Amino acid sequence: MHVLFVIDPLPQLKAYKDSSVAMMRALAARGHTLSVALMGDLYIELGQVKARTQAIRLMPDADLHETGWWRDEGEPSDQALAAFDTVLMRKDPPFDMEYLYATHLFDHAQAQGARVFNTGSAIRNHPEKLAITEFPEYTAPTLVSRDMARLRAFHAQYGDVVVKPLDGMGGSGIFRLRPGEHNLGSILESLTANGTQTIMAQRYIPEIVDGDKRVLIIDGKPLPYVLARIPLAGETRGNLAAGGRGVAQPIDEHDRQVAEAIGAKLAGRGLLLIGLDIIGRNVTEINVTSPTCFVEITEQTGFDVAGHFADALERAAGG
Repeated sequence: MHVLFVIDPLPQLKAYKDSSVAMMRALAARGHTLSVALMGDLYIELGQVKARTQAIRLMPDADLHETGWWRDEGEPSDQALAAFDTVLMRKDPPFDMEYLYATHLFDHAQAQGARVFNTGSAIRNHPEKLAITEFPEYTAPTLVSRDMARLRAFHAQYGDVVVKPLDGMGGSGIFRLRPGEHNLGSILESLTANGTQTIMAQRYIPEIVDGDKRVLIIDGKPLPYVLARIPLAGETRGNLAAGGRGVAQPIDEHDRQVAEAIGAKLAGRGLLLIGLDIIGRNVTEINVTSPTCFVEITEQTGFDVAGHFADALERAAGG
């Protein structure tokens, strides 16, 4: 297969722990050809969806802590997305208007024969915070609103809540509002931009001290291991980007059942890869843009997450 990664600039990636790089390495080990493009390289010309792409070759003995882990092969070229065997959307959020436009380009490319994972419509229709509202039976009490009075009432009702923007990643913009929070007004005004931007509020889940578990679902089925991201002392956020410590562990029966139920429902919508976040017994996010934690799970358990994903991608692409 010839696989196109739509991704962030390669020099910016921390290759030693980056899930997209782990995917590349697994695919290259099977003899597949790799190319990359930035989201800004996508365009439509005379109705055809194309991208300015660069073929790359991975350096087998490279130090992944350095930048020399890949090499460009030849010159950049303009290619139709349909010319690739598969296209992987691995650009990190924020999910802004440019990201939204890219999902529409992917839709057009699919109509022209491209195989895109996760699909443009699936990414667009499952924003990572809002997607959990389809499954209230698995979530803590949740409010999505920009109305200050409604948010204040939610805080008054539950006493201890977490508020967060709908378009953040890596734990950015998350606040815990305890009972009697003196900065309640300022925090809500800041997050909602004085009532002009919608945010999410959830009842605080005290089991966060045991970790925010990342459950990877590939082709509708959860992997046998999860990564519990345990917050630093005094922190509310378990995200690795916020300093959380990742501890791999076997998936428990509750999380497996929840992941199977959600995975079975979402896999048919063009979501080959899902990163489910579970705290305690509550689903808190359904990540569909560029789910991570491949490397941490593999290194701690020996289970080849990237290889498992490559298997699924080959099946999905017919390769």
